[in-house]
Amino acid sequence: MAEITYREALKRAMREEMLRDKAVVIWGEDIVAYGGGGAYGVTAGLAKEFPGRVRDVPIAEEAIIGVGVGAAMGGMRPICEIMTVNFTLVAWDQIVNHAAKQQHMFNGNIKVPMVIRTPNGFGRTGATHSQNFDAWFAHVPGLKVVAPSTPYDAKGLLKTAIRDNDPVVFLEHLALYGTKGEVPDEEYTVPIGVSDKKRDGKHLTFVTWGRMTVETLKAAKTLAAEGIEADVIDLRSLRPLDLSLALESVKKTNRVIVVEEGMRTAGLSAEIAASIQEQAFNYLDAPVARVAGLDVPMPYAKNLERATLPFADDVVAAAKAMMQNQY
Repeated sequence: MAEITYREALKRAMREEMLRDKAVVIWGEDIVAYGGGGAYGVTAGLAKEFPGRVRDVPIAEEAIIGVGVGAAMGGMRPICEIMTVNFTLVAWDQIVNHAAKQQHMFNGNIKVPMVIRTPNGFGRTGATHSQNFDAWFAHVPGLKVVAPSTPYDAKGLLKTAIRDNDPVVFLEHLALYGTKGEVPDEEYTVPIGVSDKKRDGKHLTFVTWGRMTVETLKAAKTLAAEGIEADVIDLRSLRPLDLSLALESVKKTNRVIVVEEGMRTAGLSAEIAASIQEQAFNYLDAPVARVAGLDVPMPYAKNLERATLPFADDVVAAAKAMMQNQY
């Protein structure tokens, strides 16, 4: 089993699916001419191996998604790469009113098997290029939304997304591209809508996804050294949302903290916290807590950006506060 980067795992998933199915194509800005692999190198080498099926497109996100919707309805399986999640705002109408709605407006007779790949999160790129729209996408019926945290999950979920007959928004955090993990050489997939336990504990439960899974696992290691053992539940999919492992864990630990990078107000952590309270209230020994980003436009200065976002030490502090309080 090889250890590869998150970036390489995504590329291998697309390559394998393009070899398997000639209907799979990739469109995006600068994914051919600019270094041969897009702004983040994920598609490097694919244009040469699959001439005509990996194409550079104009800087027009609404057109990229609109053409993708039409191509998917016509029998292709397009992977539309949007250079950054912030640029999906230009294509919001196409994503929400077209990609997500066609199957439901035509009694299931029309499918839209497309994947919208886009990196989200921070990276000293300022207020309009460092945003997180996880909760926005998860709010839209008709979309499937995934946010893998490891190379293993990234490859398996992308292969599943490409084969799915529904539109899938595939969120790749900028901070994860260079992270490494073991990925099998043999064929495998990861199902959409199934969460995963990344660490086992008994004192409290963390529920999280994406980059914050990595930060939460760091926090759990720190807490373990101080005698606090935590379950870490990685949702992996944000729509459909699988809380079965989280609820099972809460019934064991009786305390839960939901961790997200996005802004706290109306964030996805609020939905998760409410659902846990509704379904496992009698098992809770403390109110459901949340760790999230601040409700401010992202600053550019590195120290201010760092102060805006949650990291492992913030998760550790929240866990200690919960364990110290007696309710």
